[in-house]
Amino acid sequence: MSTPMSTHTGTAGERRNDAQPPWEQPETATSWRSGRSGLVVPAVVAAFSTYLLIGALTMEIPEGTDFPGPTFYPLILTVAGYVLAALLVLHYLRTPEHPAELSARTWRTHSDWTAVAWSAGGFLAFALTLELLGWILAAALLFWAVARGFGSRRPLFDISLALLVSSAIYLAFTVGLGLNLPSGILGGGF
Repeated sequence: MSTPMSTHTGTAGERRNDAQPPWEQPETATSWRSGRSGLVVPAVVAAFSTYLLIGALTMEIPEGTDFPGPTFYPLILTVAGYVLAALLVLHYLRTPEHPAELSARTWRTHSDWTAVAWSAGGFLAFALTLELLGWILAAALLFWAVARGFGSRRPLFDISLALLVSSAIYLAFTVGLGLNLPSGILGGGF
């Protein structure tokens, strides 16, 4: 048995169903906030960038530290975060996304549990084998597992690129910044 629903005509001639809850009612585009809920994302990015900036500026740096020093990379990430937040704000201010427009062009989404398993498994393997394999091999394994999770089916290319990137990161941190990353079996130690 169905319940009768009352409808009435609004001022613009649209029919509204009073039986629907307010959160399911069609949203009108008259409000400035309409379609701009995405502004939450740049706010979070800006907040995280501010956290990094405060941490970099309050970091105790020993005297005689050469350039680039320990604050260099956090400051690069801070600047990149602020730029990304500003670009996202511009995007959402210029092109708000109204729910009616989105529902017309959205597709059904689903969780890809295979991708989640490959990525989580790769991170778990990285965390468990970092000391044994060392940074270069463990990070290459992580990169390969995430690439596989995202759908890459070129394992030889992926592992080659992973070894190149993890080696470059290892060199940048150990030689460029003077920080020690685990060398593992490639460094002769366990």
